[in-house]
Amino acid sequence: MAGGGFKERLGVDEISKGIWKVLLAEFIGNLLLNFYGCATCTTVSGMPNSHVLIALGFGLVIMAIVQSIGHVSGAHVNPAVTCAMLVTGRITILKAFFYIVVQCLGALAGTGILKALTPLEKQALLGATLPNKVLTSVQGFGIEYFLGFALILVVFGVCDPNRPESKAVAPLVIGLTVSMGHLAALGYTGASMNPARSLGSAILSGEWRDHWVYWLGPILGGISSGLIYKHAFSAPSVEVTTEYTPVEVQVQEKELKRLDKKKDEDGMA
Repeated sequence: MAGGGFKERLGVDEISKGIWKVLLAEFIGNLLLNFYGCATCTTVSGMPNSHVLIALGFGLVIMAIVQSIGHVSGAHVNPAVTCAMLVTGRITILKAFFYIVVQCLGALAGTGILKALTPLEKQALLGATLPNKVLTSVQGFGIEYFLGFALILVVFGVCDPNRPESKAVAPLVIGLTVSMGHLAALGYTGASMNPARSLGSAILSGEWRDHWVYWLGPILGGISSGLIYKHAFSAPSVEVTTEYTPVEVQVQEKELKRLDKKKDEDGMA
């Protein structure tokens, strides 16, 4: 039994059946995230883009991604989300591993396309995330920790299977949470909250300063909030009630009266 349980947790059968569709969805999702999101950080016009523009850019592209591929792969498009799902038992080990691999490859491809389509003199950092020089590494880690914490808390909340009413607004809510994080922390760390998104820009810009912050921060923050949500905040399962509504009671009373009347008529006959 133990061996079978580990095999199920590992997800060998799931991988052997083929998961190319979900991996393709995650790849394309991260490609779009880094292309459109990082494009808002690139100043082709020569004028610096505002924090509001960048925050809206990232939030809107996340909203579009979740809406379009959420039904295929769950639209993690973020190793921090995948790690939180893994720790809370919502995804198998092998599937999580492949998710993270294609997320990183998709982010790299998205930044690569952006670089190819941007004039050399305008490429700059290609959206690379770097802690503000006035921050210590630990402070940068703390900022990314709480960005990941809030994002994954919201993801778990809107994806709770016992809260079906939240499914329709999930893309909007998750997108706005990403925008919220950017509005709050762009000046601190660049507001990554996504290790794959930062990796794609780091590889092609060559900027690696305190890169560990963008992995450990969001992942540990996401795992923390994922566990808290699972064990403290999960919505109770919807129970089937046997209580009658007033309308049902009225229908039953009418039916009983009809049966009684018919019984009386039959007795008289």
